[in-house]
Amino acid sequence: MPPKDTFDSPAYRPTARLLHWLIAALILLMIPAGQIMIVKGLPRGLQDALFLFHKNAGVVIGLLMLVRLGFRLRYPPPPLPPSVAPLQARIAGITHALLCLLVFVMVVSGYLRVMAGGFPIEGLDALGVPDLMGRNPGLETVAKTTHAITRLALVVLIGLHIGAALFHALWLRDGVMARMAPRRSVK
Repeated sequence: MPPKDTFDSPAYRPTARLLHWLIAALILLMIPAGQIMIVKGLPRGLQDALFLFHKNAGVVIGLLMLVRLGFRLRYPPPPLPPSVAPLQARIAGITHALLCLLVFVMVVSGYLRVMAGGFPIEGLDALGVPDLMGRNPGLETVAKTTHAITRLALVVLIGLHIGAALFHALWLRDGVMARMAPRRSVK
């Protein structure tokens, strides 16, 4: 049974919270890095460092998301408090599913864009993971477009997710956000 939070509703397990916040932090770093790295006239050293970070952090996010998905299948999330209306709970479920889906689309499209473009992913190279596809300009273009469009949808959903969490924490004060808080008192 998951621990209880201060509002006496079930909390997410510590592993689920850790995975959530690790992935969230990486994604929130990836967004500006991805935007800055494509700016024309950026100093080459900075641009290279940002591309290196962005590609390799994308692989880490993909692996963490797989672990998170496996953990979630084994340990479903705790139920929402009864104070959350059914429509609101449904919207939250859809939003979470879309967030996960879009993160996976970003990881896959980023990987395909890099590999089909003939670029390395240094972390995978260091681990001896072979290039599974080789250069493919057509696939590179589709993956690049998919990555760019999905990024916009992901940013909107992240904004909605953060807004909803803050609404629960600051306005409703119903304990919904406290269930995923990184540090909490456990009864």
